[in-house]
Amino acid sequence: MAMPAMRAPAVAGLFYPGTADALQQQIQRCFLDAPGPGRLPLAAPEGPRQILGLVVPHAGLVYSGHVAAHAYQHLAEDGLVEVAIILAPNHHGLGADNAVWPEGGWETPLGNMPVAADVAAAILEATPLAHADPMAQLRDHAIEVQLPFLQLLYGAGLSIVPISMKRYELDAAIELGEAIATAMAGRNAVVIASCDFTHHEPASRARTQDERALEMIEHLDPAGLFRQVQTHGITTCGYGPVAAMLAAARRMGAVSAQRLAYHTSGEVTGDYDRVVAYAALKVMRPASGQES
Repeated sequence: MAMPAMRAPAVAGLFYPGTADALQQQIQRCFLDAPGPGRLPLAAPEGPRQILGLVVPHAGLVYSGHVAAHAYQHLAEDGLVEVAIILAPNHHGLGADNAVWPEGGWETPLGNMPVAADVAAAILEATPLAHADPMAQLRDHAIEVQLPFLQLLYGAGLSIVPISMKRYELDAAIELGEAIATAMAGRNAVVIASCDFTHHEPASRARTQDERALEMIEHLDPAGLFRQVQTHGITTCGYGPVAAMLAAARRMGAVSAQRLAYHTSGEVTGDYDRVVAYAALKVMRPASGQES
């Protein structure tokens, strides 16, 4: 399939508003309204740049946008970023197992975001597991819903590398993550794992299940995350991307992770019997001067 120069929005008007003004207003409300962080983000030019990775949800903004806002608030306060690698699950089963969008750009109602073609090429060169393949991402929402947040933070000053993962295997996720770390050497970059947690279970059980997965993320443990999800049947949509992000961040020097927010769809719908759960976490390297 020929690579389109620009990836058109697939879920504008569905997962988020389809016009620039309405979308900007909703993104701002995700930050300002409870349970969001309560303030608008301002990218700090002199931030410490400790954040190497994020876990961010990918549902419709009315359900998970306030949780996502916590992750992006912390990223903004951490300083300016040049490249965001966005790892996401493949919801439609199309395309390669690890599909990289290698060039061109992605469009939202807020404008176009360029793809960092040099970083994408470096990832493709670093591992045979990754393939240049537009098919996997043409209809999927899990990367697209992250872009308006990044556009609000950085405008045209940020480029992206979208990667969709279809088949989750621990060794492959770690290899992909380490290839990403290799490709990002010397770059001011962040790896974003797009992930929703327990699906369609009572809120109390969802929290119990998700605590098992969240603890492994906080321990920077991809193998533990795979083990907990598979042993306990946790319906996490995106644990492969999270494991790859953790592998990349560890290779780049990450030493800690912090949970920023956890909520469920029940807090929006009032239905706590069948919720989808959302979490935001950040993965960090040591502060300058604290390296061991």
